[in-house]
Amino acid sequence: MKALILAAGLGERMRPLTDRTPKPLLPVAGKALIAWHLEKLAAIGVSDVVINTSWLAEQFPVALGDGRRWGLRLQFAYEGGVPLETGGAFWNALPLLGNDPFIAINGDIWTDYDFAHLPTDITGDAHLVLVDNPPQHLRGDFVLRGDRVLSDGDARLTFSGIGVYKPSLLEQWRSIIGSAPGADATPPRFKLAPLLRDAMRRDLVTGEHYAGRWTDVGAPERLAQLDNELRAATPVESRD
Repeated sequence: MKALILAAGLGERMRPLTDRTPKPLLPVAGKALIAWHLEKLAAIGVSDVVINTSWLAEQFPVALGDGRRWGLRLQFAYEGGVPLETGGAFWNALPLLGNDPFIAINGDIWTDYDFAHLPTDITGDAHLVLVDNPPQHLRGDFVLRGDRVLSDGDARLTFSGIGVYKPSLLEQWRSIIGSAPGADATPPRFKLAPLLRDAMRRDLVTGEHYAGRWTDVGAPERLAQLDNELRAATPVESRD
């Protein structure tokens, strides 16, 4: 199974920390945010990881190399100076991901969720991990009914940025996105959420609720808090 790590964001809410360092390379408890993901992907037997890049893209291969230190093969999907949004990132990376289901993870989150719980095959087009709504996103995103994810309803949960997807999710992207800004660019730039909501209407999205630790590292104070918590919980000799 292959994986995609979304790492192309501009990190505007994290400035000035991201003026010279892309957000997924910011250190947390002695290692880059993205390195936590790479370790966990390697631990479940993933061998190939695609990392999409844009802002300060040249720093990723310098910092991560070819992935051998984790037992991985890394490939970088450069999107140009303007990120392609989540849907465009998926579409742009598909030639490197192949035809089988793949894991995709936001590069700017931290979690103790065990990636081994992710399904290696899915019945629909996507499987999403949902978490409790954080203070900065109390409205949530989606509704979980049994193992099905719905786009509307009460008791919403927040999408964690962790999921498994089939390439078929993107097959009809053009008809779903229509003439939205960026859709006619080369490569196209579009959001993934409309595709997911369309698949939800067709009962093609499963999900699970994870109640453990999860942080959207979207502000400097949240990064500092996470760093302090992990350092307090991790013996010095075990840090990289």
